[in-house]
Amino acid sequence: MPEAPMLVLPPAVVPEEHRRALQFIEDVTANADLVQRRVLVEILSQNAAADYLHRRGLSGRAVPDPDAFKRLVPVVTYEDLRPDILRIAHGDTSPILSGRPISEFLTSSGTSGGERKLMPTIDDELDRRSRLYSLLMPVMSQFVPGLDKGKGMYLLFVKSEARTPGGLVARPVLTSYYKSRHFLGRPFDPYNIYTSPNEAILCPDSYQSMYSQLLCGLIQRTQVVRVGAVFASGFIRAIRFLEKHWPSLCRDIRTGELDPDITDRAVREAVARVLRPDPELALQIETECRKGSWQGIISRLWPNTKYVDVIVTGAMAQYIPTLDFYSDRLPLTCTMYASSECYFGLNLDPMCKPSDVSYTLIPTMAYFEFLPIQKCSDNGGMEFDHHDLVDLVDVKLGQEYELVVTTYAGLYRYRIGDVLRVAGFKNKAPQFNFIRRKNVALSIDSDKTDEVELHAAVGNAVNNLAPFGASLVEYTGYADTSSIPGHYVLFWELRAGGTPVPPSAFEDCCLTVEESLNSVYRQGRVCDKSIGPLEIRVVAEGTFDKLMDYALSQGASINQYKAPRCAPSTALQSLTIAAALSTAK
Repeated sequence: MPEAPMLVLPPAVVPEEHRRALQFIEDVTANADLVQRRVLVEILSQNAAADYLHRRGLSGRAVPDPDAFKRLVPVVTYEDLRPDILRIAHGDTSPILSGRPISEFLTSSGTSGGERKLMPTIDDELDRRSRLYSLLMPVMSQFVPGLDKGKGMYLLFVKSEARTPGGLVARPVLTSYYKSRHFLGRPFDPYNIYTSPNEAILCPDSYQSMYSQLLCGLIQRTQVVRVGAVFASGFIRAIRFLEKHWPSLCRDIRTGELDPDITDRAVREAVARVLRPDPELALQIETECRKGSWQGIISRLWPNTKYVDVIVTGAMAQYIPTLDFYSDRLPLTCTMYASSECYFGLNLDPMCKPSDVSYTLIPTMAYFEFLPIQKCSDNGGMEFDHHDLVDLVDVKLGQEYELVVTTYAGLYRYRIGDVLRVAGFKNKAPQFNFIRRKNVALSIDSDKTDEVELHAAVGNAVNNLAPFGASLVEYTGYADTSSIPGHYVLFWELRAGGTPVPPSAFEDCCLTVEESLNSVYRQGRVCDKSIGPLEIRVVAEGTFDKLMDYALSQGASINQYKAPRCAPSTALQSLTIAAALSTAK
């Protein structure tokens, strides 16, 4: 049975804080079964007053009963909790889901109705998240020496926030963390020094934030030992930003004067603390940026970089070739597994290949259960009973499961929607490969567009073709990341009407699709500029028939074949072949 890798540095060089962190991981994974039962008892005790649990028959119990919880509480999705969440959002302060006051909502990707999920949270959840963050560098420093001798150039950003009708803040989980005392008031730690000042990270203007963070990173280029962002897409966007704006950045370094387009006073004052006239540094950066190819630009501009810290699992794996190009194949590390609903665990072998990444779930973060993937339908259907759920320590090597969590903040047996495969174990705690998100068809950045939402958007868009007598025969799509920002590409096969369809009608179709997608997508398009304009490519009549013929020639069953709504690389190649054949006719 696979075990977690052994830590590689001798104990003598491990700082005491790191030693305690590593011992914590050892203890909670060695006693994962006992820790998990204790966590469930704590959650039930803390939330004993919650109306949700009373409605499930768990009221009036002096001592929390985990067995009764498993017998009486159903497995749920967000749609099941929406009425309770909306009560909280509209100002009901009674203990609906949690025995503790709800402090804010953390926004997650869209619901079936296209709007963001609102995940309730409580104050002490920040303590748990911070605890998991505190484990990252103790693990990483076992594999990469000298991380306390330099700085990290991490490009971190906040996003817009709103208030619910009841007055609670609603914002992304990372925005919540970056604005918290846990991040802003963090004690000095030589392993966690960033080149980006807090003022630049907190700047709501994405252009000013990006510009100032890159400027500070370039000024301190020789001190940088690691670079990163949250998602691979965000880091690549930063490199493309640098490609466009390096002349201005070099001018600022040469003169010691910050570009006047940076108008945020706090950002200007923070950058002024590190910006001094340095013509020699400006020339060094300019020389590298002027070269014909940007291959290896990360290693050339930040020569002491040991690795790139970004998420490249799941949908982000599509960016690995681009990262390899820009970094000259520096190690790509995926350190942590988390979501808006809950932080889950970390990668105990962070220098492994991206294809081998596995995450060890930390048993103190929440109560974890697992639904065997063959028992759950892709449409969220309840094709199982509660006896199908498997405890953390009882999962089987090589099996795939959907993750189900019960949290301190008041989510009970909640389906996260992530499909995981058991890759090994750290003591009694399993390690999981992230396989996919259920139902996600297209994704560029933090957006997640499922087949139902895509189908509805396309259905809205084709109404623009009705005046010309044209109709949609079939369609598919993919996330094109060959350019930055990436964008959605839809292939449409049309049945022509009596009137040619003008280009303006297809422009209207593109706009209608985009307006029909969820708010996370729209924010990425309009505010964050992390998603490029949607593209519709019209293929010749008969293209999808050719695609089916090609799939059948490769062994697909004619009884089960259906055109893919999201075309992976192989299907895309097939579609290209089919389009060429049809066009040739």
